[in-house]
Amino acid sequence: MASPLADRIRPQTLEDMVGQQHLIGPGKPLRRILESGEIPNLIFYGPSGVGKTTLASIIAKRTNRKLYKLNGTAASTADIKEIVANLNTFETINGVLLYLDEIQYFNKKQQQTLLEYIEDGRIVLIASTTENPYFYVYNAILSRSTVFEFKPVTPQELLPAVERAFRELGEERALEIRLEEGTAEHIASACGGDVRKAMNAAELCVLTAGAPEDGVLTVSLELARELTQRSAMRYDKEGDDHYDILSAFQKSMRGSDPDAALHYLGRLLEAGDLPSACRRLIVCACEDVGLAWPQIIPVVKAAVDSALMVGLPEGRIPLADAVVLVSLAPKSNTAHIALDEAIADLRAGLTGDIPRALQNKHFDGADNPHKGQFYKYPHDFPDSWVDQQYLPDALAGKKYYRFGANKNEQAFRAYWEAVKRKNGKL
Repeated sequence: MASPLADRIRPQTLEDMVGQQHLIGPGKPLRRILESGEIPNLIFYGPSGVGKTTLASIIAKRTNRKLYKLNGTAASTADIKEIVANLNTFETINGVLLYLDEIQYFNKKQQQTLLEYIEDGRIVLIASTTENPYFYVYNAILSRSTVFEFKPVTPQELLPAVERAFRELGEERALEIRLEEGTAEHIASACGGDVRKAMNAAELCVLTAGAPEDGVLTVSLELARELTQRSAMRYDKEGDDHYDILSAFQKSMRGSDPDAALHYLGRLLEAGDLPSACRRLIVCACEDVGLAWPQIIPVVKAAVDSALMVGLPEGRIPLADAVVLVSLAPKSNTAHIALDEAIADLRAGLTGDIPRALQNKHFDGADNPHKGQFYKYPHDFPDSWVDQQYLPDALAGKKYYRFGANKNEQAFRAYWEAVKRKNGKL
């Protein structure tokens, strides 16, 4: 069985690689490290298909080290010990470079097994991960490694690789492959910066383009579009992309940008993640609109209930209404900020006994010289308000809530100032 095109035409030199010029371009940090000849332990962090494995292979070749590859999803401690057993043999005379893909799946004990050997330099470790290494990689490994972040390859950088892929496929099949105008550009832009996806898309286009005519195989733009649907999506419900999209979704609504908010809603829904979109939408209505327009909360809840009831794709319609509404609504975070301040005092030990007037009891012990509940029922007083202490003595007079500048809260403020002024308490 033939290996995938991405493996068959994998770059062999730094000059052949596409993307990551912020790391391997002339004068850039990783390029300078490679040119020095002294390779430290490295951690490559970034999305799939952007050159992490390719660069590890190039480094091994440049340094004449024996390259071993392990994948964290399947490798075991026994695999590491087998590599160690080959140290100081003829084939490892220049040292060993271990490329450990998906290191986040190695547990702490497995990662600790590597420490002795990477510390004394017998093994140079290049680990790759699609997740934030500061969350998933053991601290002792991190402290002995240099982390480099890989980024999605831009369409402009990817286009030459796509064109090369079609040339290679034509040579393999002894065919002239003719691309409709815009086909290569579409693949380069539709694969989410993933070189491997782009290579696979090119190969699939050739496999499904039909029979050649007079030695010419034509690949249409329409076919490329069909084969790359949703290819640009990067989404993993357990990964960084999930939380990044959710964060961008809420920040766009909070920032009153309905266009960006709809974009991120679309990314969530295209990935089929209706529940996360609904949860974050309700949170934003409460947290970011809040008291500036509290009526929005039941409106958004109704839209979310409708979306969950009908499911996708129809559920996108009430959610779109709600997202635009939240984005354009006035904003206030006064209520939850006030609660956070109250909780901070509680965690600092500022509590105190509940005032006697508010306690849920109607009798006093024999040791209480001041008998009685002394609670004043506000509805017995004008404007249903009476001055009495509600906070514990330790917090008496403490202010957590501050009126927002929006029209709604300023109306509340004017009302209560008028009531208290009339009662001589302002």
